[in-house]
Amino acid sequence: MSEVKFMVIYPTPADIAAFEKRYQEEHVPMAVEKLGGKTKFIATRVLGSPQGAAPFYRIAEVFFPSMAALEACAQSEGGKETLAHAADISTGGAPIFLIAESETFHFDAP
Repeated sequence: MSEVKFMVIYPTPADIAAFEKRYQEEHVPMAVEKLGGKTKFIATRVLGSPQGAAPFYRIAEVFFPSMAALEACAQSEGGKETLAHAADISTGGAPIFLIAESETFHFDAP
């Protein structure tokens, strides 16, 4: 079954410790509280790349059951506030915002 997700891709911040403090103490709680209609939130920290230095530091994925639910969240005051905060904490440059459809495939362990 496919889901719709909103992704925020953060460039490497100017000050990683300051970014992490704001991300963990301000942004994640705000997203949890104010992004209505979400079904899942995944916060990923990029550790590296086989191609050298990774151009991104964090990727946030917020899942919704439908495009209509994502659009309603984005148009809400809480959604607008959370998006503005994402841009505010991104000190390594503007974050990239994407909307994607996600399919999950499960495999049995050998």
